[in-house]
This record gives sequence, structure tokens and C-alpha cells, in this order.
Amino acid sequence: MFFLFVLANFFQPSGNTLLSLLENAPVAVVLMAFFISWVVCWFPFAVISAIVMHWQPPKPLQPEQKLPFIVTLYLLAPLVLWGVILLCHRSFDDYGLGVNSSLVGGIGIGFGLGLFSLAMMFAVEFGLGWCEFAKSNIQGLPSIVLPILLVALLVGGVEELVFRGFLLTELERDYPIWIAAAISSCIFAVLHLVWEQQETLPQIPGLWLMGMMLVMARIADKGSLGIAWGLHAGLVWAIATIDTAQLIPYTGKVPEWWTGKYKKPLAGLAGVFCVVGTGLILWLISRNLGN
Repeated sequence: MFFLFVLANFFQPSGNTLLSLLENAPVAVVLMAFFISWVVCWFPFAVISAIVMHWQPPKPLQPEQKLPFIVTLYLLAPLVLWGVILLCHRSFDDYGLGVNSSLVGGIGIGFGLGLFSLAMMFAVEFGLGWCEFAKSNIQGLPSIVLPILLVALLVGGVEELVFRGFLLTELERDYPIWIAAAISSCIFAVLHLVWEQQETLPQIPGLWLMGMMLVMARIADKGSLGIAWGLHAGLVWAIATIDTAQLIPYTGKVPEWWTGKYKKPLAGLAGVFCVVGTGLILWLISRNLGN
């Protein structure tokens, strides 16, 4: 993207600069330019990570092997998006990432809402006898809580910037808000298949609903990504911590389609109800704020 930016200052086809052409380019071109540039820039880092982790495709990635791939990919996203912003005369503010106190406050509100929604879901499951609490595994929490939190904040922030920020905003140039939301949420859900196919496939409907819920979070936050970022990070942090520490084993009293296939909440009705309920809370917030 930066190479294109340099060329854009010198190349002038038919009296129009390349910058001008890109600024007025169709949405599909802008989106493709971003995602292709992101993958191309990440490829060398992916190769280095594969060598260091001794991973050779098509061998499945182990959970501990995914971290270097995820961190390098996500750290590059804001830099590549900055290139798109320079080329297309956009700004991070346009995509909901205005750095101010309200952003920080929104992150805190969203994080708390994410923890609250999951707490309610598991409380119901405990009450119905669908799961238990493994007290003996609490001792493993101190060593994993902070690292998982940092990764969750990175993943939540970057995914919100890309999908509810950049992608949604660009799609809104050509489509009504809820059509843009449906398309961006579909892309958000399908791209999760990159990391894991078998366990992710049953989560696709839940991931799509989660994307729609996070769109509502941005609407409730008056266009800012703060609440969406915090909510996304809170959900990732809580679920990843529970999975890593194996804090909540399921009793098997009900089929997996209630609690979640492969122990993934979004692959079950309980997780879907949790997402829908959280979306309803966000809708009520947006309504009270007059959005």
C-alpha cells in the first residue's frame, strides 16, 4: 500500500492522479485492495512463523502454534488500513476509531457487558444442571489471565476496526445500514474458517449474529467502536480463559446443540440466545440515546 502511495504522487493517467482514482473507486475495489494488501504484507511473517513453529501445511495448527500467526496478522492490519486511508482520503475517525476519553469509556462499558452476558448464560446453565464449575482448576488462572486479556484486546480491537469500522463504513457508501451490516457480518463469520474449519463451521450462524450484535454496539455508541471493541474483547477473554483453564465442564444432560458443539457457545442455542439478548440490550441503549 505504501508503494502504491508513492506511485500515486507521480503517476497521472488522463489528467487524474492515481490518488483521485482510488478515492472514487468502487467499494469492491477498495475492499479487495485492503484484504489483498493485508495478506501479501503478512505472508513473509507467516512463513517465518511456520518455520519457527515447525509447522507444515496441510497439517492442522495446534492452539499454541496459532498465536504467532494471529499476533503478526493483527498487528499489521492497522498499518495496512492506514495505507488505504492515505490513498482514499479517509480517516480513522470515519471508521469509528477516534482516540478520546469516550472511546476508553466505551471499551469499559462493552467489556463489562460482555462479561455480564456470559455470566447470565452460564448462570442459567448451572441452574439447569447443564454444566459444573471445576474449582480445582482456579489455581491455573493467575498465569493465563493477563496474556489472554492482551490478546483479546488486540483481537477485539483489530476485528472491530476492520469489520465494524472499515468494512461496514465502506459498504454503507453503496448499501443501507442493515444490508451493509449483514454483508460485513457474513464476511466476518466466514473468514473465521481460515484458522479452524471443523470446530468453526457449526459456529457460522452464531458468528454472523455476533457480527450483527457488534454493529448494534457501534450504533449504540453513536458511531464509535468503543463499546463494540470492549464487548468483543470481553467475550473473547472470558471464553478463552474458561477454555484454557477448563473451568466449566459440561454434564452432558442435554444435547450439544443446546450448550454448543465442540464446547463452543456460539455453536449452540444458549450462545445464540446470549448474543440476541445482548443485542436487545444494545438496541434499548441506542433507543434511549435517540439513535
